[in-house]
Amino acid sequence: MNKIIKVPELIQQTCIAFFLCLALAACNNKTSYETIIRNGIVYDGNGGEPYKADIALYADTIAFIGDLKNASAKNEIDANGKAIAPGFINMLSWATESLIQDGRSQSDIRQGVTLEVMGEGSSMGPLNATMKKQMQEGQSDIKYKVEWNTLGEYLNYLEKKGISCNVASFIGAGTVRTYIVGEDNRAATPVELDSMRMLVDHAMQEGAMGVGSSLIYPPDFFASTDELIALCKEASKYGGMYISHMRSEGNKLNEAVNELITIAREANIPAEIYHLKAAGKNNWPKMDSVIKQVEAARASGLKITADMYTYLAGATGMTAAFPPSLQDGGFGKLWQRLHDPAIRKQMAKAMNTDAKDWENLYYGAGSADNVLLLGFKQDSLKKYTGKTLAEVAALRGKTPEETAMDLIVEDSTRIGVAYFLMSEDNVKKQMTLPWVSFGSDEGSYTNEGVFLESNAHPRAYGNFVRVLGKYARDEKVLSLQQAVYQLAKLPATNLKLKKRGELKVGNYADVVVFDPATVTDHATYEKPHQYATGVTDVWVNGVQVLKDNEHTGATPGRFIKGPGYKQ
Repeated sequence: MNKIIKVPELIQQTCIAFFLCLALAACNNKTSYETIIRNGIVYDGNGGEPYKADIALYADTIAFIGDLKNASAKNEIDANGKAIAPGFINMLSWATESLIQDGRSQSDIRQGVTLEVMGEGSSMGPLNATMKKQMQEGQSDIKYKVEWNTLGEYLNYLEKKGISCNVASFIGAGTVRTYIVGEDNRAATPVELDSMRMLVDHAMQEGAMGVGSSLIYPPDFFASTDELIALCKEASKYGGMYISHMRSEGNKLNEAVNELITIAREANIPAEIYHLKAAGKNNWPKMDSVIKQVEAARASGLKITADMYTYLAGATGMTAAFPPSLQDGGFGKLWQRLHDPAIRKQMAKAMNTDAKDWENLYYGAGSADNVLLLGFKQDSLKKYTGKTLAEVAALRGKTPEETAMDLIVEDSTRIGVAYFLMSEDNVKKQMTLPWVSFGSDEGSYTNEGVFLESNAHPRAYGNFVRVLGKYARDEKVLSLQQAVYQLAKLPATNLKLKKRGELKVGNYADVVVFDPATVTDHATYEKPHQYATGVTDVWVNGVQVLKDNEHTGATPGRFIKGPGYKQ
């Protein structure tokens, strides 16, 4: 006859068996993990002195840091004295389309970047029918179906499609404005503003990091400070942040910083300056006063931070050479205006004006020799890729101003260009600030196929390793441990990310192994599609995506939700 075991007795027997197993494991003194990284020098992300240790990973988590000589794992990697760091965070990513084309995110993964943060002014949602149609028709080399409506749906789409990196996004203030108001230069009505706030509220619950703006470009340019404060108040309710390409990085740089600080104070929200810079030689001396502004605001209790890229040229559209007033109504209206001889005459004059009420990047660059053409939609114009505007103007026998307008008309796009605007002294000065993190302001590419149809800015392939190699190792601008802190822990803290940005037991296993002695960027303006070297191994959520300098093809990337996320 079978013995009947009562429930309490069964529980007791189960517990005894469990602890017996633990005892046997302890006697054996040999624990098994999925991955062990041995013999590395750990830069844990906190900025302190590095130390020698092994790191064990189990599932998507860092399971142990210390001496693992008595442990085993299915996968064992000998770091052989190389640095082990938390995954780096790209605070300004334009991988919105490149990840649709190729989810491997190679140009950034090979630099140790494990999280791409998007949303500079425009975001991939929310989209209404008109916006979806414009997005579909405006595609250049990368073609895709717009299969989502909201920002959260887009990020879920990427995760489901398969990506090697993690992704997150701010909701673009310009996208919200376009959805409700359109692209016209006018104030939102009270009813429209309420609708815009509802869109921000919904995006925050979907997992947006906060509100992003890009105030030198229409339609963001048309938004008042009060409108931005209203949107930021919605993000603030959920613990989000405000991040901005400010209204000026040149002639009115200090005033633009004051606007950002005002928005932070009035909306009770942390605020970050996108790609901190003083653009144009006449404005280079302003960086010291900008730093004082930010540090005074921080001392008063406001959470003001910034990010930057490590190059002297910015990259944007050729249309940044034209006044926003002539872009009222969107690119289609601008394209039509460029057919009017009288308006073209106005435009040429404006391009050579040191404007005070808008940001003239063409004038700030100093000359057409400092404007580099990066990419075109039309095959007939791709022959000009990599040439300066001055060179193309000479080939065509026209002025640079006429050439710029002609190219935009012929290509029916804003045309990607690089403007050389910044000072190396300021780049180094900014990099030492403990409240500055890093962003590429570029896509993440593979150096083959459709990506070779246009020239990227070299920051797509080198922005992060330049911090480790050129500036930390070679020029001693900052220590390696401080560099890792600003690449990982600082941005994770600013974004309020849980269990990321630091090598710590229990945190997600976003891990990078690199050789401090050899880590180097190779991309140039002439030949940008060249991978960085020296980062040998990368894990995202515990899955190895880079092994011995080669991409594994794994796509463990996730949609990382902001603090307001609700299921």
